[in-house]
Amino acid sequence: MGQQSLIYSFVARGTVVLAEYTEFTGNFTSIASQCLQKLPATNNKFTYNCDGHTFNYLVDNGFTYCVVAVEAVGRQVPIAFLERIKEDFTSRYGGGKAATAVANSLNKEFGSKLKEHMQYCVDHPEEISKLAKVKAQVSEVKGVMMENIEKVRPCDYLYVQNKKTFI
Repeated sequence: MGQQSLIYSFVARGTVVLAEYTEFTGNFTSIASQCLQKLPATNNKFTYNCDGHTFNYLVDNGFTYCVVAVEAVGRQVPIAFLERIKEDFTSRYGGGKAATAVANSLNKEFGSKLKEHMQYCVDHPEEISKLAKVKAQVSEVKGVMMENIEKVRPCDYLYVQNKKTFI
């Protein structure tokens, strides 16, 4: 994976960018900002493709985490990166400073963290890939368990109803 695979990242509260990082120049910052303005406020992950790049967003509890990546890198590394920065950002600022911070006021503190996480994800794609596979397996098992619980619930309810009728 090349040095340029993750090229830009930011953390925003609503549409206000609190911290960002890039070593490159280009119009990707304005495209990422335009996409941010149009994102639904619901907690979810979004990816947009444009000119060989992906614009990946993770929206969670009023905060948006973004990374622009080269399309060839796929989705696993950018999504893993977003999860990492969300966890780091929330542990540092959750319920505090980030709730009232003004635009770009966290650049000095968190911009370097964005750089560190970008570098880590670029340098350890095999670890990110393994972690993504494990998370996918856990998610699959969780889904199967939820299905099984849903299958059992109506039977329990019917049993209670039947028991009630016999009493």
